Amino acid sequence: AAAALTPFTVTRRIGHPYQNRTPPKRKKPRTSFSRVQICELEKRFHRQKYLASAERATLAKSLKMTDAQVKTWFQNRRTKWRRQTAEEREAERQQASRLMLQLQHDAFQKSLNESIQPDPLCLHNSSLFALQNLQPWEEESAKIP
Repeated sequence: AAAALTPFTVTRRIGHPYQNRTPPKRKKPRTSFSRVQICELEKRFHRQKYLASAERATLAKSLKMTDAQVKTWFQNRRTKWRRQTAEEREAERQQASRLMLQLQHDAFQKSLNESIQPDPLCLHNSSLFALQNLQPWEEESAKIP
């Protein structure tokens, strides 16, 4: 016997459970840095990928930035650096792969050519050479020995 199906409603909350408890935060506008600040940050990053908190505070003060801005800039810059180095490694890997394929192709073609071309020393001793040079219409005196 089939059991009777009773309809029931499922109440689902949409969104995060704490979403309605706190007012939504406004997204902070993107911070623009001056060319001098970016230049100094890049120079420092080139020398040193990670800063200790004291180094970060000193750099932030000298550039008139907050500690959090310097910290975030370095985090973002390290992410960019990792992505770029990964892309460079991939490009180098692809280039090396293309070179290897070309070298293999060249070696294969060379081996094909060498297997088709008979050795000249063996050629003179073969019956094929004798048949190829058989010229019955020429006079005896003009024949190649």
